[in-house]
Amino acid sequence: MNNILNQIGIENFIFLSVILFCIGVFGVLYRRNAIIVFMSIEIMLNAVNLLFVAFSTYHQDAQGQVFVFFSMAVAAAEVAVGLAILVSIFRNLGSITIDNLKNLKG
Repeated sequence: MNNILNQIGIENFIFLSVILFCIGVFGVLYRRNAIIVFMSIEIMLNAVNLLFVAFSTYHQDAQGQVFVFFSMAVAAAEVAVGLAILVSIFRNLGSITIDNLKNLKG
């Protein structure tokens, strides 16, 4: 991997990660569907994980990769709980748009 990092350059990994993070931010801010908002949050998390792995490889230290492993495990649990909540809301309301979810706070 270090040979690949030397060929591609860490700047390109940073650039890709920034682009992915910006796509995720725009998805969270401008979309009204809750599933797309969850997917955008996952894109942002994966952009950060990409940077952790790139910098971990660059510095030849495995701590960043271990952190990514645990981060992905927590993200999988978060998605499972979030989708379960969205399915429950869809069964009760018939829609999962963000505008309808604002009426749930009481």
